[in-house]
Order: sequence, then C-alpha cells, then structure tokens
Amino acid sequence: MELKTYFTILRRRGWIILLAALIAGAAAFGFSRLQEPIYRARILVSVLPARADWGLSNSTKDLLRNFQTNLLTHRMANKVIDRAQLDMHSDLLLSEIEVNPEPDRFIIEIVAKDPDPQTAVSIVQTMAQIFTEEREAWNQEQDKRDQIDVSIVDNAREAPLWRPKPLTNAIAGLILGALLGAAVIVLLEWLEASALRTAEDVERALNLSVLGAIPPTS
Repeated sequence: MELKTYFTILRRRGWIILLAALIAGAAAFGFSRLQEPIYRARILVSVLPARADWGLSNSTKDLLRNFQTNLLTHRMANKVIDRAQLDMHSDLLLSEIEVNPEPDRFIIEIVAKDPDPQTAVSIVQTMAQIFTEEREAWNQEQDKRDQIDVSIVDNAREAPLWRPKPLTNAIAGLILGALLGAAVIVLLEWLEASALRTAEDVERALNLSVLGAIPPTS
C-alpha cells in the first residue's frame, strides 16, 4: 500500500481514532475520580549479622523468609492494632500490608496501603518497632557473636497517593482508545478491500487502462 493511500485513509477515517481516544481517556479519568484514594507508606528494616562471617550471613538471608512469615500473622497484627490504637480487625490490617524480604541487601520492606495516609504510616512504623524490639529481646539470649542486629533504616514520614492517578489513567486511556480506533479502521478497510473507488483501483484490479468515467449526477 502506497503512502498516499495511508494519508487518504487517515483523512477519511481519522476521526474514528480521535473519537475513540477521547471517549476512552474521559472514561478512564472519570472512573479514577470515582475511586477511593489509597495511600502507600513504606519502611525499611535492616537485618545484619553481628560479624562478617559467610555462614552467619547466609543464615541471616535464610531467616528473612521466616521473619516475613512472623510479621504476617494475626499475633503481630493485633500487637500493632493495640499499640497504635487502630480501629480495625487483624484481618483488615493483614489485607493492607506487604512484607518484602530483600536478601541481597539484608533488608525487609514493610508496606501498608490505607485510605488514610496517617494510618498507613502508623501501621508500618509500629510494626517495624515491635519487630525490632522482639529481635532485640531474642539477641539477649544469644551469644554476642551469633546475634542478628535488626534496626529501622529510616522512620516512615509520609504516605504518598498510590491510587487512583486520574491523569496517568487518562493518558493510558487515550493511548488505548487510539489503538482501538486504529484497529476499527483496519477492520473497516479490510471489509471494504474489494470495493473499487478510484480509477487507480480499477486499473490495478483489472490490469487495464481506464479511458473514461461517467460523472456522478446530482
């Protein structure tokens, strides 16, 4: 297909792409505005062996998964609720948090998502504090060389908006709508591929030269 043909198609049907993009973009923006805002807070907890020993370092990495499991329990959730004085059940709190161990960095990331930014910050901060206190108590019963030092890397200070993001969703809707509109044009052109609209189409289909044409009547 010649470049001229593409321009002709866009001139005739380009409005389909524009309309589909506008509808999809507006729908995505409107739907995003109707959603309840969710805020995301995170905190990093450092988990380091007491000495630079290869065996102890690998044992610490293996323990990160166990720490993750212990953090995601109703026991821990209830402790967080009691200390932070949160008005929620442990099931709800557990549904709002994520615990992501990162063995390569000796880090545990605790994430909370909640409609209230202060609640999200309180959850991660309180959980990190309880976890470090429990590990410190455990260390008191161990030989100093076998201890695992747990500390908060930095306190949680704010919880930025996680979703919805109307502008981002609107842009994605525009792109998706434009692609859908382009697909509709391709389908329409395929359905009308057998139609002969111009003298060039006739010559191409019949391999004959067009000598004349009957002009359309009003």
